[in-house]
Amino acid sequence: MEVTGFVRAVLFVSSSARDTDFVARLLDVHPDGRAVDIVDGILRARFREGYDKRLMMEPGCIYQIDIDLDATSNWFPPGHRIRLGISSSSFPRFDRNLNTGGNNWDETEWVVAHNTVHHSPEFPSYVLLPVAGA
Repeated sequence: MEVTGFVRAVLFVSSSARDTDFVARLLDVHPDGRAVDIVDGILRARFREGYDKRLMMEPGCIYQIDIDLDATSNWFPPGHRIRLGISSSSFPRFDRNLNTGGNNWDETEWVVAHNTVHHSPEFPSYVLLPVAGA
C-alpha cells in the first residue's frame, strides 16, 4: 500500500492531569519486527481548540483531539504492517510538559498524567491515511 499525503490522528482522550501532551507516530513495521518511524506529530491538550485559548482538561472527561502528523509518501510492501504509536512525550524532539497546566519553562514540580485513548462506537479514535491509487 502506498500512503502519500497528509496524515492525521483523531483521538478521543482523557487524562488525570489538567494538561498533557499526546504524540502520534506512524511506523512501518518490517517482517523482522523492526519498526521505522515515518511521520509524527504532537498536540498539547490545552491547545486542542487553537493556540489563542488555553483549555485545561477535567479528570474523567473525554476530549476529541486532532494531531497533524505532517505529510509523507511511503510504500508499505507486502509483509509490512502499519503501526500507530501513541505516547505522552517525545522529549527532546518536543518540549517537555510537566502536566500541571502552568508555564513549563519555569516550573520545577510535575504531575504524573494517567492518559487513556478511547476506542469504541461512541469514541472512535482513528488515523486518516491518504492511500494513493485507492
